[in-house]
Amino acid sequence: MGKARNLMVSTDAIDADDLPDIVDVVMEMGRPDEGPSLPPSVPDPRQTSLPTHLEKLADRARDYVEAASSANTRRAYAADWKHFCAWCRRQSFDPSRPDPQTVGLYITAQASGSERDKKSVSTIERRLSSLTWNYAQRGQPLDRKDRHIATVLAGIRNKHASPPRQKEAVLRDDLVAMLETLDRGTLRGLRDRAMLLLGFAGGLRRSEIVALDVGRDQTEDGRGWIEILDKGMLVSLRGKTGWREVEVGRGSSDATCPVVAVQTWLKLARIAHGPLFRRVTGQGKAVGADRLNDQEVARLVKRTALAAGVRSDLSEGERAKLFAGHSLRAGLASSAEVDERYVQKQLGHASAEMTRRYQRRRDRFRVNLTKASGL
Repeated sequence: MGKARNLMVSTDAIDADDLPDIVDVVMEMGRPDEGPSLPPSVPDPRQTSLPTHLEKLADRARDYVEAASSANTRRAYAADWKHFCAWCRRQSFDPSRPDPQTVGLYITAQASGSERDKKSVSTIERRLSSLTWNYAQRGQPLDRKDRHIATVLAGIRNKHASPPRQKEAVLRDDLVAMLETLDRGTLRGLRDRAMLLLGFAGGLRRSEIVALDVGRDQTEDGRGWIEILDKGMLVSLRGKTGWREVEVGRGSSDATCPVVAVQTWLKLARIAHGPLFRRVTGQGKAVGADRLNDQEVARLVKRTALAAGVRSDLSEGERAKLFAGHSLRAGLASSAEVDERYVQKQLGHASAEMTRRYQRRRDRFRVNLTKASGL
């Protein structure tokens, strides 16, 4: 790590805001190579005119860059990059070059802070992935296999890694109690009922719930749509693993049927086109045009679970940490008493092992190898 001193620059080192935006880098494609120097020497493409026949391609390139990852991922990557640049500035390091020694020192600092500032292994791994992605977009790949990174990260994992903390599963009775906390006489209450029931029955991620449109190809930011049929609802969506179809059957009663809940919401909210779940405005009497943020789903699950007294054996502070959007997916996996492969398909998992992580109530000792071996 001693060579890291060679990277020291003046206290006026490049700030995170001085480095080009990833989209701007893509805008630079096709322009003459001006050498390895980075900003402020790199001209701002927004201030430099492109040939007319390339302007549309540049705009399309920006669209494709944004489509390459979700909005949440881009926000996280941007925040991590800014955090890294700020750390480099405080240490008088230059962040514009992907130096493994500097990155090794950075992740060491993340793991070695005070109890309040120390980051978890998952956070450190995410920040390292963010740096790798950012440098790659700048045409300067970071070598994660370099010993200054790989060896340090292995030591961090061995010393600080802990079992993953799973969110509490919302089971069938829990969900029914949560629905009772919502006002069926308001548009907001009807919307929230539809989101909870659809998210549970479809085993959907919170981002998948809010990204749905009423029909196919209705919005640019939509990532799926619904089709209501006689026996249920077909949900086509583009998730983490690509496009997939999810069949949501009708419930045994209208009170807990996700299809009826969605139909009621669409009818009374007078929505026939565009985003399926939207903001309710005007003291709950009007429906806006804007799509809900996925954080709203997490807040809804947490709020209704607390109001319904789910896991009342714990303190309110402990209960607040247990519930989030993933509680709905885990709830379906834990409540549906069917062959495991059907649950796996519904959740869109590539392996049965991933599905089992969601099944909080499964019989882990159904297959007893101890007895099978004769003991």
